[in-house]
Amino acid sequence: MTRQWTRELDEAGVVRLAELLALKISKGDVVALSGELGAGKTTLARALIRSLLCDSGAEVPSPTFSLQQAYATVRLTITHFDLYRLACADEAREIGFEEAAEMGAVIVEWPERGAELLPASRYEIELAELPDPALRRVTVRGLGAADASACRIGELMAFLDGQPDWRDAHIAHLQGDASTRSYARLSNGGASVLLMDAPRQPDGPPIRDGKPYSRIAHLAEDMRSFVAVGAALRAAGLSAPQVPACDLDKGILLVEDFGDCVFGAEIAAGTSQALLWRAAVDALIALRGVPVPARLPLPDGSAYVLPRRDRAALEIEIELLLDWYWPAVKGEPVPARTRAEFNALWAPVLDDLLALPGGWFLRDYHSPNLIWLPERAGVARVGIIDFQDALNEHPAFDLVSLLQDARVDVPAAVERQLFAHYCAEAAAREPSFDAAAFKAASAAFGAQRNTRLLGLWARLLGRDGKAHYLQNIPRTWGYLARNLDDPRLAGLAAWYDRHFPPDQRTARVAG
Repeated sequence: MTRQWTRELDEAGVVRLAELLALKISKGDVVALSGELGAGKTTLARALIRSLLCDSGAEVPSPTFSLQQAYATVRLTITHFDLYRLACADEAREIGFEEAAEMGAVIVEWPERGAELLPASRYEIELAELPDPALRRVTVRGLGAADASACRIGELMAFLDGQPDWRDAHIAHLQGDASTRSYARLSNGGASVLLMDAPRQPDGPPIRDGKPYSRIAHLAEDMRSFVAVGAALRAAGLSAPQVPACDLDKGILLVEDFGDCVFGAEIAAGTSQALLWRAAVDALIALRGVPVPARLPLPDGSAYVLPRRDRAALEIEIELLLDWYWPAVKGEPVPARTRAEFNALWAPVLDDLLALPGGWFLRDYHSPNLIWLPERAGVARVGIIDFQDALNEHPAFDLVSLLQDARVDVPAAVERQLFAHYCAEAAAREPSFDAAAFKAASAAFGAQRNTRLLGLWARLLGRDGKAHYLQNIPRTWGYLARNLDDPRLAGLAAWYDRHFPPDQRTARVAG
């Protein structure tokens, strides 16, 4: 049965609906708008197009006489159709309705005139006038694949209704990461906040011991961890976003807006990499002195516990190299004997990693998730925005993630200098700090991390069609070579040299 929701909206509410729809719309989507003349169909269409154009003042004429008008936006081409003057679906076909729906997204007014051409999966929005001329009754339903998004828009509308400071804010799409979360910036009177849309994720298929990868790797299934860990980081004097409002059950949060000065963009703008990375290292040094609580409290009275890593997660991650990178480069599956040798060489390394003492491991502590806040002081200058998958693991892991950044080149000299700075500060604060053991842990984790990344880049191409990640492969091999220089990893280094000789490590990866 098709689900639907109905609300009475003023014009600002219709615009808010359009802006939320703009967050969800993608190539192939059709938005069918129905209602009598004057019901507000063009108002909604115009707001949707302006939102996709990121231009609230863009000229968006009604296509009543032109019949269709296409707009090339950053994310997709959207075509606005008005079928009022058409007699049948064949006429809609003649003006390119099917091609527009195939190549981009479509908004269609008077969709009943071309009902035969409407796809089974689509958004249907019906607008009706009410006795109060300032209001419209709006009914939204999603058919087929659009059902979940249509329902989610209704939940977001209801959540924003409960936020008086942000209810009528302008909503702008933000480019997200590789996760299932999405973000928008709410702007109102010079102030802004981020809307995080992070519904609870179902488990994927079992891949080992009857468990999905998300459970094996202890990935966050909801945003309870984000709220709990963020509060602990702020209490430690670090800059994690405030969460002024949230619905943890539905996974909808308002999050403090740190702006757009992400570390990678700051380097491109001329900010010193040494300055940025030194500040980020100092934040990790400060975090060393913060014990991991047994339980992290949550606003609803419950608590979150930082998990420890399982061996299976480490094994699955390194085997990405064999499952995806090897066949992409060599054109054939890895031989069973080679796989067995690889796993045997890694076994004692993983044993050592699993035996390390715990601490804060934010997990994705690298340039895409760090924002420069120069107006703040000390370690608070580093805004940390991605930590919901944090673990109770060794502190070396985050330092390696930063100093061997997967997406930004960190010169070996910078890595050595900042690594030495970290160790010197840790030793000054902790008389029992063992620099040699910390270095060994860093090399082992770095080798594990970069092995995983090589497989991940190949999988993102082969499974997901995301070729742009391949640009990271030479950088990743460079980092891995640094790790394998550690004498304790000599056996692994010989395996990599034999099967992926240094002069062949930039070989073409096939999708």
